[in-house]
Amino acid sequence: MTTLHVLFFSTHHALWAEEVLRTAGMTARVVAVPRRYSSDCGYCVRVVEAPEPAIAAALAAAGVEYDRIVRDTDGVSS
Repeated sequence: MTTLHVLFFSTHHALWAEEVLRTAGMTARVVAVPRRYSSDCGYCVRVVEAPEPAIAAALAAAGVEYDRIVRDTDGVSS
């Protein structure tokens, strides 16, 4: 299972992104940022089984700003 975390500069954008990604048919959930990553707002969106380009495209189409998308490297999700 591929898990990606989308990191944001604000909580507002994290909540907005969750809605956008779910509407696009992706499994997305706002969670606390895992300790191994750093984020300005403390929350990220965990996305399961979705390609990174599709995530980036959905967020860009909705105008949602994000810091970066990181792949879960150790198989442990928060």
